Amino acid sequence: MPAASDPSLVIPVTIEELDSAVSECRRCPRLVSWREQVAREKRAAYADWTYWGRPVPGFGPTDASLLIVGLAPAAHGANRTGRMFTGDRSGDVLYAALHAEGLASQPTATHAGDGLSLYGTRITSPVHCAPPANKPTPAERDACQHWLLRELSLLTPTLRAVVVLGGFGWQALLPVLAASGWTIPRPRPVFGHGAHVELARPGSQPLHLLGSYHVSQQNTFTGRLTPAMLRAVLGTAADLAGLRAEQRAK
Repeated sequence: MPAASDPSLVIPVTIEELDSAVSECRRCPRLVSWREQVAREKRAAYADWTYWGRPVPGFGPTDASLLIVGLAPAAHGANRTGRMFTGDRSGDVLYAALHAEGLASQPTATHAGDGLSLYGTRITSPVHCAPPANKPTPAERDACQHWLLRELSLLTPTLRAVVVLGGFGWQALLPVLAASGWTIPRPRPVFGHGAHVELARPGSQPLHLLGSYHVSQQNTFTGRLTPAMLRAVLGTAADLAGLRAEQRAK
């Protein structure tokens, strides 16, 4: 049972409050122990860094119309920098593609103070702590679910499209979407690169759910996911979210 001071018991009313509460969470003992151990021991290449070593909140504007959902922070990436997909090769691929599609101010993301901004796009994950071997357990995913549910709820007024990177994120997001009132088709949509499902909810505009292979080195180094493939999904999502129209109107 969480302690009374557990920030996960607080219901944030803004994205800023959500991000603050996420960064203080200590609900999963294994993840707390691992993220803090990594922050103490560090990697030799980052010996002079002060690691973030805490849960990593989402990154991007509070009125985003496009949401990107990953898996979890990397031990020496976002667990070091404190910003989603920053400081590792997965992030290198993602931010380069976002910039190429007009969704980011620059193609690189190295640390939280590097000047990077996202345009109409927010990045989050179902698990906010770096897990050992990049593999959170189902119990850890479920313990973190309420954060994703709240983030989705706060973004719903402006949200028009979601890109999910990988099957783990896809399976984690579907029940959250259902709990948020979106009708999930039967049989449940199957994850795949380029998958696209339009979801309905009473009183809301349609929400477009798209799938992409994860930007892990396992996929990008083998050619399973190429920059062109990632850009194609992000470009489609940007169109569906209305971000292209906004750019043309400026």
